[in-house]
Amino acid sequence: MIGRMNWHRTLPVVASILIILAVAVLRDRSKLLATLFATMPINMPLALWVLASSSDATSTALAEYARLFFISLIPGLIWLGVVYVALRAGWTLPAALLAGYAVWGAIIGVLYALGVLATPA
Repeated sequence: MIGRMNWHRTLPVVASILIILAVAVLRDRSKLLATLFATMPINMPLALWVLASSSDATSTALAEYARLFFISLIPGLIWLGVVYVALRAGWTLPAALLAGYAVWGAIIGVLYALGVLATPA
């Protein structure tokens, strides 16, 4: 059981490192492939797998987490829009990222306060 739990903890880290390496290798060869690898849905399936390995995981609970993932994508897309607009306006990358995270955090805070991001019990 301990080896299995360690694998569940290690796999997301290994997958993330492999994706970062793929983006770094592909950035000069194919910007399209680098972009596709950078945006591929890897963290959500890995998170669902980790959540499914808990003793109290049910299909209903996993479906609720998937719903929360879907809702959480909306502030993420808005983050990307803010970063895009800021970069197009000539902002530096750190300033654009900071602005994006400020907006993302505000939206997450509002959604949480409204109870939209309530986690399964």
